[in-house]
Amino acid sequence: MTFPKIGKFIIIFFAIAVVIVGARAYKLYHYTFDANVKTDYVLLIGENQDFEAVYKELEKAAVLVDNKAFRWVSDKKSYPSNVKPGRYILKTNMTTNALVNKLRSGNQDPVDVTFNNIRIKEDLAGKVSKYLWADSLSILQLFANEQEISERGFDAETYRTMFIPNTYEMYWTTDAEEFGTRMYREYERFWNEDRKNKAKTLELTPVQVSILASVVESETAKADELKWVAGLYINRLRRNIPLQADPTIKYAVGDFSLRRILNKHLEIDSPYNTYKYAGLPPGPICFPSVSSIDAVLNYEKHDFIYMCAKEDFSGYHNFAKTLAQHNRNAAKYRTALDKNRIYK
Repeated sequence: MTFPKIGKFIIIFFAIAVVIVGARAYKLYHYTFDANVKTDYVLLIGENQDFEAVYKELEKAAVLVDNKAFRWVSDKKSYPSNVKPGRYILKTNMTTNALVNKLRSGNQDPVDVTFNNIRIKEDLAGKVSKYLWADSLSILQLFANEQEISERGFDAETYRTMFIPNTYEMYWTTDAEEFGTRMYREYERFWNEDRKNKAKTLELTPVQVSILASVVESETAKADELKWVAGLYINRLRRNIPLQADPTIKYAVGDFSLRRILNKHLEIDSPYNTYKYAGLPPGPICFPSVSSIDAVLNYEKHDFIYMCAKEDFSGYHNFAKTLAQHNRNAAKYRTALDKNRIYK
């Protein structure tokens, strides 16, 4: 059987077209569904970044196997007009389609925000701002918002007790106001009925428990001593004996490096001077940890009312029931300080 000459050309044309279309479809299929991420990568997209900025960052970081595929799929899915800020974790072997879908939907990955071992609000702001796009200045401004502080049941001094050190899962795009709101929610969740009832048994409010916990935590770095120290200060509060806690003097002086408290330090006129003023200080002297707060709520019951750092500088303390016994402990510690030429 023979075909007219023009018929052969038509057949050849369509055959070539099918091959071209097939090849194109094959290429686009692979553009879309082939693995295109070479290595795990954390992509941070700022508030005002556009698609070109995102593209250039990925290109510069050499994260993708095929940058053209990323651009093509992005265009087809209208991602350039739907760039959303956030923190996105790109996983090795992620397809271009999955990558673009993730970015276009704004399905960002959370970050663990951890803060602990902090004394003052500037420490808090510095640590938190390393995880979030809220800068340290905006976080510090939370402590100047008198109306919000009052509405949440705190004052300028006690507001620090709302920020309980821990690890919290948040989005990188969290701003200062959202951070404050989250901390208030966490504070409310932390102070459940069980903890509130224990505080009530102590005849203390949750804020007062946190203030006392800050003193306890500043007094000892030994976890197995926290409840003993807490019990000692509770004994003093119940007997109306001034706390006479050296860490409160360091806070009042503004020098946490002091290793020796001198008479001149004890004379400073500050509401945080627990040698001069009885009862709890007006606010915490650090941001107390969960373990310190729980140590107060579950304090060790004993009869000790005096404590002094051990002369071996182990970080532990000698406890005493009488002033005479305490004076002997204090003398041993002073001798150790002198021997090691520690005068301040």
